[in-house]
Amino acid sequence: MSEKHKLASGARALLAGAIGVLTALAVTTPAGAAAGTLGAAAAQSGRYFGAAVAAGHLGESAYVTTWDREFNAVTPENEMKWGPIEPSRGSFNWGPADQIANHAMSKGMKIRGHTLVWHSQLPGWVNGNMSAGDLRSAMINHINQVMGHYKGKIYAWDVVNEAFADGGAVGTLRNSVFTQKLGNGFIEEAFRAARAADPNVKLCYNDYNIDDANASKTRGVYNMVRDFKARGVPIDCVGLQSHFGNPPANYRQNIAQFAALGVDVQITELDIGGSGSAQADAYRRVTQACMAVSRCTGITVWGVTDKYSWRSGDTPLLFDGNYNKKPAYNAVLNILNGGSTPPPMGGGTIRS
Repeated sequence: MSEKHKLASGARALLAGAIGVLTALAVTTPAGAAAGTLGAAAAQSGRYFGAAVAAGHLGESAYVTTWDREFNAVTPENEMKWGPIEPSRGSFNWGPADQIANHAMSKGMKIRGHTLVWHSQLPGWVNGNMSAGDLRSAMINHINQVMGHYKGKIYAWDVVNEAFADGGAVGTLRNSVFTQKLGNGFIEEAFRAARAADPNVKLCYNDYNIDDANASKTRGVYNMVRDFKARGVPIDCVGLQSHFGNPPANYRQNIAQFAALGVDVQITELDIGGSGSAQADAYRRVTQACMAVSRCTGITVWGVTDKYSWRSGDTPLLFDGNYNKKPAYNAVLNILNGGSTPPPMGGGTIRS
């Protein structure tokens, strides 16, 4: 072999070795590691990261741009609730909800339907003057019509929302027109009707103050889910609203205990009051808890920007009123990326 051929052969060997190293790196580095947006980062682990969106803000370009860029899921904030969507019996106002759903579908986002049966934001015609049979008929028809309209478009439905009472004995339901007329069995009736209406969508029970693993309200929901699973009542997921000042120390344990019942857990309405590093740390711990449990399938923050939050005075979201990313945003993105997000410009340090 000539000296020239030896050099060429050596170069080829070095090139092959380099390719081998690069190939090994490609295999061991997660696809899309250190993604630059919340939705893309969550998608790396098969999860979603969504936001609650209001149709009334869709005329604001910064609002829509931030939603489109950062999130891969959406929950209509009010537009799918019973009052707004069926204001008079049998007459449905699909427009605002369709506006959100159609936009989300055009962007390939998951849609969480919120919510079918809730004691609040009911239209005036659903009231205590109805007989049990009439209320039952109205509830089932509402479920059938709304789920039928969105069949094939919705990832998960909050079938029943906030049915458990705060405080009191474990398992106490709140006093509502549904418990007054239909008894505690209305939750099971709603879930069975929802499964008949759409066999393929995920059916969730959603509530607040069920974040502490040992709280009486949490135990009540846990017992109901365990009972439903044992008896074959269709339920696929539990939604933790997680409106916090600070997450409880056993938050991850709580997610894990629900998941162990054979249901997914979704953090459905997350917002955490505060600012700066304390808020960032709380958001980090919530995101870590979800990432640690395989059946925690996604996180939704309850709004895009602080200025439109229902608790705007607490500045609880990831973007401030001018759509600037807050320290909490960087903390969440880092955890979704497995702790591999580069530090932000300006030399700040993010620690997983």
